Amino acid sequence: MSDSAQQNKDQSAEQGDEQSAEQKQARRSAAVRKAERALWRPGLHSTVGERLARLTDMAAQVYDLDQPVDMYGDRIVETVEERVAGLLGKEAAAFFPSGTMAQQVALRCWAGRTGSATVALHPLSHPELHERHAFSTVSGLRIVHPTHEPRLPSAAEIRDLEEPFGALLLELPLREAGFVLPTWEDLSAAVEAAREHDAVVHFDGARLWECTTHFGRPLDEIAGLADSVYVSFYKSLDGIGGAALAGPKTLIEEAKAWRHRYGGQVLQQFPTALSVLIGLDRELPRLPEYVAHARVVAAALREGFAAAGVPWARVHPEEPHTHQFQLWLPYEADALTDAGMLQAEETKTSLFPLRWSRGGPGLAYTEVTVAGPGLEWTAEDVRTAVADFVTRLPR
Repeated sequence: MSDSAQQNKDQSAEQGDEQSAEQKQARRSAAVRKAERALWRPGLHSTVGERLARLTDMAAQVYDLDQPVDMYGDRIVETVEERVAGLLGKEAAAFFPSGTMAQQVALRCWAGRTGSATVALHPLSHPELHERHAFSTVSGLRIVHPTHEPRLPSAAEIRDLEEPFGALLLELPLREAGFVLPTWEDLSAAVEAAREHDAVVHFDGARLWECTTHFGRPLDEIAGLADSVYVSFYKSLDGIGGAALAGPKTLIEEAKAWRHRYGGQVLQQFPTALSVLIGLDRELPRLPEYVAHARVVAAALREGFAAAGVPWARVHPEEPHTHQFQLWLPYEADALTDAGMLQAEETKTSLFPLRWSRGGPGLAYTEVTVAGPGLEWTAEDVRTAVADFVTRLPR
C-alpha cells in the first residue's frame, strides 16, 4: 500500500471512530448499495423505488394482473399456497405474514393433536435465539434440547432423550451453526428416532429451497420426511416477505383458524404474493447453481487469505452445504466490519457487506452468501478482492 493510500486509510479510520453506531451503519449501507460488484444483493439493500420497479417489471410474467386483488387470503394468495403445496408434496399450505407466526401456529396445532406441549429442538434454532422465547411465552410450549453440539441432533441423541416430547423441530439448514445440514441418511434416521417417541416431525425450512444439492433429492422428497414444513419467501427467494406452512389438509385448515386469531389474516397481500411468484419462477431454479458456485468462492477465500499471509482463516463448512456459509478470521469484529466498509467505499467492490460478529477474543465471523451477482466472480476475482481487503486490516 502506498503512503498516500495508507494516509487515506488512517484518516477514514479516525472518521469512523468519531461516528455513532447509527451513522456508521448508514455509511456502511450506503457503501454496499453503491458498490458495483458484490457476491449477493439482498432486497433489504434496495430502495423502495428499486423494489417497486422489479415488481412491476416481472409481475405480468407470473400472474394475470387483470384478476381482482386478494381479500383475506383468497385469489393470488391461494395461488401461492397451491404452488407451494405442490412443490413440497403436501396436501395443502397456508400463507403467513411471517415465519415466526407460521411456526407458532404449527407447533401449537401439533401440541393439541399429540397431547404434548413439549417440543424438542436445537438450542441454536431460530425460535430459541431470535423470537424472544415466543414458543413458551405466547403458545405455552415447553422446549427440550436433544444436543448442544453445533449440528443437527443425531438419531441416538433423539432416541436417548429422557423426557417425552410431542414434536421434533429440525432447522434445515441450521443457520447459526454455519448453515449446516446432516447427511440424508442421518436426517432420515433422526426422523425415525422421533417416530419411535410417537412424536411428529416439523421442518423449520426457512432455507429449505437450497437444500436439494446437498441431499441430492427434490424438494418434495425432502419435505416428505416431515409431517409439516415451514418455508420462507424472502431469504433465498428474495421476496418482499411472507412464509408458508405446508402439511396435511386438516392441519392447514386448523392453522388458518389460528392464523386469524394471531392477527395474520391480512386484508391484502398481493404485492408480497407477486414477489413470491417471481421468486419461485426466477430464483428457485437457480439455487443449485448458487450452491455450486459458493463452493468455488469458499475455496478461493481460503486460498486468498493464505496467500495474503493471514495466520489463520476458516471457511465453515469447509465445503458449503448451501449457498451460504461462515468465514472466521483472527481479528476483532469492528476492525473487520470497518475494513469491509472501506473496501466498498474505495473500490466499489463489496466482498463482506454484513457486520462481523465476535466469536471470542480476537476472533470474529461473518456470513457469506453467493447469489446471482456472485456468479460473475471467478476464483481469481475472489482472491484479488481478498488481497485488497487484507490491506485494510490492522497490522
